[in-house]
Amino acid sequence: MIIGLTGENCAGKSTVAEYLKKKSFYYFSLSDVIREELKAEGKAVTREKLIVKGNELREHSGPGVLGRKIAEKIQEDKNYVVDSIRNPAEVEELKKSGRFFLFYITAPAEVRFERVKARQREEDPQTYDAFIEIEKLEMKNEEKTKQNLKDTFVLAERTIVNDGSLRELQDKIDIALAETSDEFKLHRPSWDDYFMGIAKVVASRGNCIKRKVAAIIVKDKRIISTGYNGTPRGTKNCSEGGCPRCNNFTESGKNLDECLCSHGEENAIVQASYHGISIKESTLYTTFSPCLHCTKMIINAGIKEVVYNVDYPMSEQSVTLLREAGVKVRQHTVE
Repeated sequence: MIIGLTGENCAGKSTVAEYLKKKSFYYFSLSDVIREELKAEGKAVTREKLIVKGNELREHSGPGVLGRKIAEKIQEDKNYVVDSIRNPAEVEELKKSGRFFLFYITAPAEVRFERVKARQREEDPQTYDAFIEIEKLEMKNEEKTKQNLKDTFVLAERTIVNDGSLRELQDKIDIALAETSDEFKLHRPSWDDYFMGIAKVVASRGNCIKRKVAAIIVKDKRIISTGYNGTPRGTKNCSEGGCPRCNNFTESGKNLDECLCSHGEENAIVQASYHGISIKESTLYTTFSPCLHCTKMIINAGIKEVVYNVDYPMSEQSVTLLREAGVKVRQHTVE
């Protein structure tokens, strides 16, 4: 993609360009074309002379000459940021690429004049009135070959007001990029996806040979306890023969009183107790909907919400009991 920058003096175009360069955008400035012409003629580079010379080039070679010269340098396999666009015809030349987007960077005049004073360049206007007067020269011209910022601004796909901190400006640029191209969208999981995804990772630690299940307990968007299914602490793992029932692959639902494995929800609750952590008013994320035994623990522990990924074969009574006790229950599936 090609991001073009337009805007008033000291609105922050150069700052935006520097930020995009850090994101691997290659940089061009239409003003550099004019600067090269002035230097070739042995003339000092001032803002006034840049304006005059730019108008001369447009008059001689057409209003879009600067945009055309830059477009000739652009390659298909790179992202670019093009600064100092001041004429609608320059936008038209750059849009011929089919991947050009114009950003209008602006700020209140008073803020911009303070920035002018802060950079302390000899050629800059020294008074606010002089600053505004120079700006008028480039803002609107009936002649198509002269600078015409006002008509250029209206062509912008995005307007970015730079009247805050650098971090705020960078955030606005990130948002503008994401709105312009899917390539720059920040893909973040929802909280449910995030916590359920973590619960699935925790399940990988389960040592039960019949099914790997895990639960995490969350409060204020912070994980306060985790648990996965398996035999008790300090005993032989189920996967090493520690639970005779599981290792005999007993039919589901039968001889549960002989199973030595603790469930993921049970272990998450017990781990919190072991470390002295209150789980009242918390949310439990579990990879399977809880069994009746775990359901009773969940209710008595004061957990306010249960989010499960997959239905446990015998969970209908559990869900009914949870809801009767006022515990919110919902399914959120993560593949």
